[in-house]
Amino acid sequence: MPIRPMEWAGDHLRLLDQRRLPLEEVWLELRTWEDVRDAIRDMAVRGAPAIGVAAAYGLALAARSLHDTLPGHARVERERSSLEPARAGLAASRPTAVNLFWALDRVMALPDMGPEAVLSEARAIEREDLEMNLAIGEHGASLVPAGARVLTICNTGSLATAGHGTALGIVRTAYAQGKVAHVTSCETRPRQQGLRLTAWELMREGIPFSSIADSAAASLMRSGRVDLVVVGADRIAANGDTANKIGTYALAVAARYHGVPFVVAAPSSTLDPSLATGDGIPIEERDANELTETEGVRVAPIGCPVFNPGFDVTPGELITAIVTEQGVHRPPFSFGPG
Repeated sequence: MPIRPMEWAGDHLRLLDQRRLPLEEVWLELRTWEDVRDAIRDMAVRGAPAIGVAAAYGLALAARSLHDTLPGHARVERERSSLEPARAGLAASRPTAVNLFWALDRVMALPDMGPEAVLSEARAIEREDLEMNLAIGEHGASLVPAGARVLTICNTGSLATAGHGTALGIVRTAYAQGKVAHVTSCETRPRQQGLRLTAWELMREGIPFSSIADSAAASLMRSGRVDLVVVGADRIAANGDTANKIGTYALAVAARYHGVPFVVAAPSSTLDPSLATGDGIPIEERDANELTETEGVRVAPIGCPVFNPGFDVTPGELITAIVTEQGVHRPPFSFGPG
């Protein structure tokens, strides 16, 4: 059965808690926009497209709550201004993934800000994301050679989206076409989304794979055991510079040195044409405990200084192709307004 990371349950949002995977499948019941904000911030839900969908549902929850307290004659602009605290709170939860802001802006631009209209828009965002992922899979599969050994990092599958996935969606589609022989999943330090989540998805679907330490990737390429690297994205600047999970840049450098194609997969909602280059992409710095502790057990000396960026930026010139639902984009990239 296809994996779906969230579902609307009539009056609340049910969310698969990705912090508990792969050992437990626990569903959270989110009933307020603050619940959604906390789930995004604490990475119960993660992956740029999934964050955007969840944030839209967060506004739907806020609209339901506010509608109960506003007078019946309240006009659209009053409803819009009443939703502003929720929009601001959700926007502050994760700074790098542009899909979050795209989804919030799309909902806040609605001509009708009533609860049913906001919920309908959140559902549309979820539905369209799934459709885009399926299209990305079809376009991206054309880049996968027969018998391919594909390497990926982090989790870019159904869990990170409304379903199917972006980079892992390409793998899914290409595997169904008989093209993929093996997948290598980088563990993705420090939260190990590749080892915990991507491995979980691949095992569920019977796709042959193995997991490796992030630091083993270059050696694997040198031995000729990688034919293609496919990664996701949290924000893509106008020139193709791409922010993705920390460690992606190192993979791109190694891939270029070893002559391995390096492909980025993302919906067009991840494009940020307002930024000329990746230099302007905000990079989230996360809590030191993600490095100094393992499952709550301290592994670093007390007082150890830590720098823990959640993302890095891969220059567009290192990217072979960027795949969106609109097709395959080749360098030089130019994702300007319109």
